[in-house]
Amino acid sequence: MLPAIVASVRRLLVLWDIDFTLIGASGVGLRLYEMVFRDMFGRELPGYAPMAGRTDRAIIIDTLARAGVPEPREQADQFIARLATLAPAGRELAAGRSRALPGAAAALTELARYAPHEADADGVADRGGIAGAHEPAQLCVVQSVLTGNVQPIAEVKLGAAGLTDHLDLSLGAYGEAHEVRAELVHLARRNAARRYGTDFAGEQTVLVGDTALDVAAALATGARVVGVATGGTTADELVAAGADAVLPDLADTAAVLAAILGNSSMRESPEGPQSPGSPGALDETASPGWGG
Repeated sequence: MLPAIVASVRRLLVLWDIDFTLIGASGVGLRLYEMVFRDMFGRELPGYAPMAGRTDRAIIIDTLARAGVPEPREQADQFIARLATLAPAGRELAAGRSRALPGAAAALTELARYAPHEADADGVADRGGIAGAHEPAQLCVVQSVLTGNVQPIAEVKLGAAGLTDHLDLSLGAYGEAHEVRAELVHLARRNAARRYGTDFAGEQTVLVGDTALDVAAALATGARVVGVATGGTTADELVAAGADAVLPDLADTAAVLAAILGNSSMRESPEGPQSPGSPGALDETASPGWGG
């Protein structure tokens, strides 16, 4: 077990979305949905529910309802279990399709300079980082994922993209756990608290994602959120949703670190500081695209 992080150190739990934040479109999830549906119901899947920013549990229930399956909520656990058993097939599919988005690997690597290590007496990294990004002796960063994917498929996608080295996937929160993305924030915090002896409350948790539902999950739980306009949601839409910072992509590592570590008190967009619009209630049953 790693040491508790001392109280005088600024600590952050950084939770990365996967699809369209760390990796590009692969089609792996869609293919596996089709395979499970055919196996369970003996027919082709007629279509998919909206997916962007939603959890697999929510998507599955909605998809089954749209396909005319009786009592879809009662079928969700079996569907999820069968998705998990298809992880080996998903690995083969992802091997040729799952690709890290530009800057993703570099951002994870740079933040890992601030990771806690068993060799550190107080759980604080002292390896430096990008010049001026932050004083390393005062900062400890734990990285994991908060994703709509079920855990075995999330691991397959990240592994195929070569992005697992600096993520503690055992602390992550995954799409099988709840229909509502905000509930995954609580789960990830509990996981991290058991490991590190600190609760990562409020803005000690930072979400990084590409949809308005990522932003809504952060706002509902008091976390900070960095929007990345690499999916189907524009930078302006992420600003309007209430993101604390918005980036066009992850290509500028220094900008990514500044946004995640909160070096700027302004809410920023790719065009410069902007004030976000008032975040409205978001309907997690009606967001287009693929889940994160």
